[in-house]
Amino acid sequence: MTPLTVRLIAPSGYPHDHDAMHRGVARLRAAGCAVEGTEVLERVDHRFAGDDAARVADINALATASTLPDIALSVRGGYGATRLLEHIRYDALRERLAGANTLLVGHSDFTAIQMALHVKCGLVTFGGPMLGADFGAPELNGLMWEHFWRAVGEPQATARWSTPTPSELDVEGPLWGGNLAMLCSLLGTPYFPAIDGGILFVEDVGEPPFRIERLLYQLHLSGVLDRQRALVLGHFTHCRPHAYDNGFDTAAAFAQIARVARIPIVHGLPFGHEVDKFTLPFGAPARLSVAEGQASLTFQGHPTLARTVFRPEPGTLPQIP
Repeated sequence: MTPLTVRLIAPSGYPHDHDAMHRGVARLRAAGCAVEGTEVLERVDHRFAGDDAARVADINALATASTLPDIALSVRGGYGATRLLEHIRYDALRERLAGANTLLVGHSDFTAIQMALHVKCGLVTFGGPMLGADFGAPELNGLMWEHFWRAVGEPQATARWSTPTPSELDVEGPLWGGNLAMLCSLLGTPYFPAIDGGILFVEDVGEPPFRIERLLYQLHLSGVLDRQRALVLGHFTHCRPHAYDNGFDTAAAFAQIARVARIPIVHGLPFGHEVDKFTLPFGAPARLSVAEGQASLTFQGHPTLARTVFRPEPGTLPQIP
């Protein structure tokens, strides 16, 4: 039986934690995947995983590859994807990948590429785990592992979590989002999606709470929030206040946005820079429901693996030496 192929791409920062990268490769291989493109793990140029030409070539090669991988997996985030947007071969990628079963997966800085590919190519990509921090974590997270394979392998998948959101909600719309700072960085550019009636999910890392509020205000004042059906808040990791903030934390920032936003806000989505994360298709139709402290996000119409050669059993994780 031909194994699933996972091709590594490195559009952003260089892989500084080689142990994590090698664990990630080993776990994917233990699950029966053939991992290609491991040479990207050795590229370093300043803070980047190679120069701009090398990093954008990882993306553009998908347009000319004689055999497409099943999954193109980003190795890590950081910074650098924005520098590539003007050099991606969108027309060629649209022609090659439209209707294909190659799934592009990543989060954090990868959000910029997801937005651009959706705007320019109409592609649905996946916000989800990356090689190092997720597949290569010291201990593999079961929620991440199991939901990833469900999301990329099944025509309909659901993410369920407990939420402190008190009100009930039931809305439908295109699911989209990712890293909050990356979303706001592309506002006003040709790479920002014009999505109306959507379900917008956001996360971030290392930003103090006042900056989180300012980024959310940017979405509010620009009218982006008003055009959505709901805003879903994921992980906001290491987003701690400073002494000057006098206790102004992320809860205070979110409460302020809730006062001015004219759409429902749902908390607690496992997505972002934590080990527990769902895999979410950027641009797929979805339904968000909240009742009695439980939230569910069901999506369909996203690309899935053409072959169902691997399905993890619940509670089982790949063992590596």
